[in-house]
Amino acid sequence: MKVHVGPTAHPELESAVLAAGAELSAAEDANALVWFGGEPSRFADYDRPDLEWVQLPSAGIESWVSAGVLREDLTFTSAAGTFAQTVAEHTLGLMLAGARQLPAMARATAWQRPEGMRSLAGSTVGIIGAGGIGKALIEMLRPFQVRVLAVNRSGKPVLGAERTCRSEDAEGVNEVLAESDFVVVAAPATSATSKLIDAAALRTMKSDAWLINIARGSLVDTEALVEALDAGRIGGAALDVTDPEPLRDGHPLFSHPRALISPHTANPPSLQMPALARRVEENVRRQMAGQPLLGLVDVAAGY
Repeated sequence: MKVHVGPTAHPELESAVLAAGAELSAAEDANALVWFGGEPSRFADYDRPDLEWVQLPSAGIESWVSAGVLREDLTFTSAAGTFAQTVAEHTLGLMLAGARQLPAMARATAWQRPEGMRSLAGSTVGIIGAGGIGKALIEMLRPFQVRVLAVNRSGKPVLGAERTCRSEDAEGVNEVLAESDFVVVAAPATSATSKLIDAAALRTMKSDAWLINIARGSLVDTEALVEALDAGRIGGAALDVTDPEPLRDGHPLFSHPRALISPHTANPPSLQMPALARRVEENVRRQMAGQPLLGLVDVAAGY
């Protein structure tokens, strides 16, 4: 199999291709493409009738959907699941920070104990979009003996969750929101999930519940969230992603005593490339062996 890494070559990705036993080639001769370093709009320059497979570099593919360059007769794989452990670890950190009121204490300028401190142990955690990240998080939460409620597209039971409901089951999703002490948003960004956590969803949550978003900023209505925090309708919010992103300087969420912002660092650059290279090597091996690929994109669904 001939594989091209581009539009920008990267030695670690090229080494992964070679380690899998494939041949590196120019774009015009390749039947597989590992996309790196270019906007989706440039894909037209690389798309050819004899191209069989394209490996994308990120888990979220909304920019590819928006660009309209995905086609159903070509196999695309994303990096979905590649960064699950790293992102789940960050998510756990955000949850613990919220439980122990670390945002308020970090901003304090006097010796004052904040109200609302709680234990993560024994709490109820709702995971909206219990895919790779959600499943990794469930494993990390086992020592805390939490009760997990999961939401996914299929409704297929998630290991470690007490209950799983389909994302289209509005009543079931509302029950997850209403019962959870921590609501973790980990669903893909699609037209169906835009502002999934809106004013109504925030009203459904417990008054002391924390919202954790490590998916995409578009899944949460930022204005509604600020209003809910100001009114004390939820306990707090810890966000690794925001809408807009980046937040403007001085945005209320930066200084809100019950909010914690990390600047899209759940998957830090220092860890991204080694993980992506492992995924590339594995998928090249699978493609050559005729085995199912990891991170297969459902073009119709948009993720």
